[in-house]
Amino acid sequence: MADVMKIDEALKQLRSGEKRKFIQSVDLILNLQNFDVRKESLNTFIQIPHPAPKKICAFLTKRSHLVDSITKDDFVKYKETKDIKKLAKKYDFFIAVAPMMGQIATVFGRVLGPMNKMPSPQAGIIPVDTDDNIHKMLEKMKKSVRIRTREMSLKIAVGKEDLSDAQIKENIESAISSLERAFSKGKDNIKNVYVKFTMTKPIKILEK
Repeated sequence: MADVMKIDEALKQLRSGEKRKFIQSVDLILNLQNFDVRKESLNTFIQIPHPAPKKICAFLTKRSHLVDSITKDDFVKYKETKDIKKLAKKYDFFIAVAPMMGQIATVFGRVLGPMNKMPSPQAGIIPVDTDDNIHKMLEKMKKSVRIRTREMSLKIAVGKEDLSDAQIKENIESAISSLERAFSKGKDNIKNVYVKFTMTKPIKILEK
């Protein structure tokens, strides 16, 4: 991959644009090549060093002071699909204790699955809901970004514009490096990479 514009220069250009009344996300857009999304679907998590705050909820056998919790006794509150959708929109990630996964899939899977918010063996499921296990998983999820390929262009949120340029750059470099390792053909699966803020036009930073 060859640099088209240095990340620092791209961020400087993005920040020179119109100021918005909200904190914009920093998004990476990766256009893929040599990749068949029907046969090689990628569904994984990567971690970035400077994550944006995330709202996390946990399915646990008992309530925890560490995180918003849903126990088995609470499941009756979610008989209606609209109630599950409302819950799903409230949180970025869900974690769960392993023995409850069957019941979670039955009650919540029809909504959380399509929204890519079901607790996953890759990131989100703990064997036993001890404080130590919950704390470690929360720390992991706070830095995690879910990657799922559905088409030949992949958009990933890698931070917020209120981070420093150095932090955003580190997130971008970490994300690209992780994705190069995740794809079956590594760098050869990535055609080019753009960076943008929520309301800006994308700027190309890497080209095959």
